[in-house]
Amino acid sequence: MFETRGLDTSALPEATTVERPRNPEHGDYASTLALQLGKKAGVAPRELAAALAEELGRQPGVKSVEIAGPGFLNIRLDAAAAGVLARDIVLAGSRYGHTDTLAGERINLEFVSANPTGPVHIGGVRWAAVGDALSRLLRAAGATVGTEYYFNDAGSQIDRFAKSLLASAKGEPAPEDGYGGEYIAEIATAVVAEAPDVLKLGEPEALETFRRVGVDLMFAEIKQSLTEFGVRFDTYFNEKDLHERGELQEALDRLRAQGHIYEADGATWLRTTDFGDDKDRVLRKSDGDWTYFAADCAYYLDKRKRGFERIVIMLGADHHGYIGRMKAMAACFGDDPATNLEILIGQLVNLVRDKQPVRMSKRAGTVVTLEDIVEAIGVDATRYALARFSSDSPIDIDIDEWTRATKDNKVYYVQYCAARTFNVAKQAADLGVTRGEPGDFNPGLLTHEKENELLKALGEFPEVIARSAELREPHHVARYLEDLAGAYHRFYDNCRVTPRTDESVTDTHRARLWLNDATRTVIANGLGLLGVSAPERM
Repeated sequence: MFETRGLDTSALPEATTVERPRNPEHGDYASTLALQLGKKAGVAPRELAAALAEELGRQPGVKSVEIAGPGFLNIRLDAAAAGVLARDIVLAGSRYGHTDTLAGERINLEFVSANPTGPVHIGGVRWAAVGDALSRLLRAAGATVGTEYYFNDAGSQIDRFAKSLLASAKGEPAPEDGYGGEYIAEIATAVVAEAPDVLKLGEPEALETFRRVGVDLMFAEIKQSLTEFGVRFDTYFNEKDLHERGELQEALDRLRAQGHIYEADGATWLRTTDFGDDKDRVLRKSDGDWTYFAADCAYYLDKRKRGFERIVIMLGADHHGYIGRMKAMAACFGDDPATNLEILIGQLVNLVRDKQPVRMSKRAGTVVTLEDIVEAIGVDATRYALARFSSDSPIDIDIDEWTRATKDNKVYYVQYCAARTFNVAKQAADLGVTRGEPGDFNPGLLTHEKENELLKALGEFPEVIARSAELREPHHVARYLEDLAGAYHRFYDNCRVTPRTDESVTDTHRARLWLNDATRTVIANGLGLLGVSAPERM
């Protein structure tokens, strides 16, 4: 077709994308392909648009193609072509929306990684919700993903933790730089129960016991809390293993071979300023001790050796300073920081009650914990609320708002839609309305304006998954689900799936049942990506 018009077809891509126009009057789909390629093809965009419109108009299911402005294409499908999506979604089930946009990528996703010196605080809870949702999204987009929790069981923080436990067991106040809260007393008691003679030991031996047993107990509690929150990691990685396996020395040797190591003031330095860092970093101090940054280098190298091409690390709001040094470190290893390493920074979260911040936990004493927020609003609301906002924005979680059974509570609004679709299907079955066989479905009967609106919304789901995964932003899924729920409620108000008392069951009722069940599929799939349930009743 293009050759007969004398157009250069070499500029045309093998595939292109179309978008849903904001204004439904502009059609079902819109494309800017003619604007993008007109010059490359050696022809005016409107002329290329005319050629494309002519060819598209011959395709089955295309009702019309209009050219707008300098070369926009507005495409309308006939009812049957649009409606067949309902059947496709139901038949695809839990796989609907999955794409291969990230196929072939091997991604290591590290999140939470809270030190085992206390319960997971509310900032870590945000990463638990967002990180787990992101891992599900990346997999739905075709990537191979390994989720990881870095377990920092070495260093000065663990020393202070052990000293705090020992002081509590002796009935003494916590050290000035130690940890407080009821959980310290609980763990100290548990350590004494497991090692009854611990207080009879000399202080070094007692501290080592409280360190070893206390860390194990604390981390077991952290893992249990996260599991109850629906978050499970593929790998729990101990920092101590890096030391015991000699991986810090291996990383130093690799960096030395790359030519980025030097000695000064008795210490071993990495010349990260060569790659944009604000200062060089010490790997080994003059007393021979390794720095935290040396462990970071070894851990990054370990992940790369395990075959992950892209390392994604989620860090808290107080870690902005890590970005420059970590990016420089990747470059020192010979990697491309833009390709091999991503660092995502999450902002602060406040729990609010009666418009006032909830500042302290009943148990931890200084921070709000995972258990506190779940007790206040529940697992589903917590996960949804934390994943609903861009992670680079500070947020307030209002307890009153997220426990209210109204449409203002967004998780309730979306879950109510899931329950309504189930209830409609149940009522339909009670009245003898069934979908029938896929071959009996007549998509051309779905002609109502609200049916078309709902079909358009359902068709956007694969694109939402692909975009959310690529941008690392699960909040797009939540906002999409809220729009979809709105479209379904408008369909429900205008299009009966079940017959009235004096009506017989028709093919239109059956077609609408396909559309109802397709909506339930997408709502359930979307909530599942956020780790939130799709209830059958509210």
